[in-house]
Amino acid sequence: MQGSLTVERMCQLAQVSRASFYRSLQEQTPVEEDMGVRSAIQQIAVEHRRRYGYRRISAELRRRGMLVNHKRVVRIMREDNLLAVQPRHFVVTTDSDHQLEVYLNLAARMKLTGIDQLWVADITYIRLKAEFVYLAVILDGFSRKVVGWALDRTLASRLAIRALEQAIAKRQPRPGLVHHSDRGVQYASGEYIAMLEKQGMIPSMSRPANPYDNASCESFIKTLKREEIYANQYDDLEHLRANIEGFIEQYYNRQRLHSALGYRSPEEFEQQAACQTGIEDVKATTITLVARLAQSSTLMLEPGTQTPSPAPDLIPAKETNVTTS
Repeated sequence: MQGSLTVERMCQLAQVSRASFYRSLQEQTPVEEDMGVRSAIQQIAVEHRRRYGYRRISAELRRRGMLVNHKRVVRIMREDNLLAVQPRHFVVTTDSDHQLEVYLNLAARMKLTGIDQLWVADITYIRLKAEFVYLAVILDGFSRKVVGWALDRTLASRLAIRALEQAIAKRQPRPGLVHHSDRGVQYASGEYIAMLEKQGMIPSMSRPANPYDNASCESFIKTLKREEIYANQYDDLEHLRANIEGFIEQYYNRQRLHSALGYRSPEEFEQQAACQTGIEDVKATTITLVARLAQSSTLMLEPGTQTPSPAPDLIPAKETNVTTS
């Protein structure tokens, strides 16, 4: 009966609103419609191993062409016991009580336009039945993709270097990339800084005792612990490593919808950015830095000091453009 007429045109001819039309359809098959929504929610929850909360499930439903009110999603998830695992309290683990040189926070000054302009790094511990192990990760600040990670019972400083080596091997970044981290001793060590300088990377560090300066990496670690580590038990280090690899490489980078990326996965976000601007433009890094911060030794603070980065309006007018193409 519809023929070539659109729903909007039919509603105009019948002098009824579109809302009334769609409501009449739902009233005709309320049970079938509710079961379809419930089935889709259950399928998404199972596919993502109950890692998704109601916001991401609502976003995934929209991607599948189903417009469902978020309050209804919450109700169905509560009724079916599908609500995601709740996070635990934040615990400070950074060892910044050292006399090594620390660097000004450059990440806060940057406006990212593509990949491999800013990397953010962090390290955390994971408790097994009989021991603690460390996990070091490096994320691309533009796409939130994990570009390097290392898990072991070795020293945190060695683990951080292994994660950096993996990231460099995977991405082959060009000189000028800013590497941001907290003030932990593993990132301030001479060996780590020497490796950054060898690759033409510019070090950047958070303010003291302020994890929110490194928010994207902190957010990833919180997600990893809530959705993978706290939801499972591991027999040994190898069992943990296999699960972490699956979570990072197969799930987080490729499948998990990220709210900061418009509910897209990191890889999908990078692919769309590459299609819009061209891969060479995405990888090209154009960074405007104050000459004293980018070139001179004043980029480093005195050992043991905890002076925060100067406000932008206090920066001298002289600037230099560092462009790699």
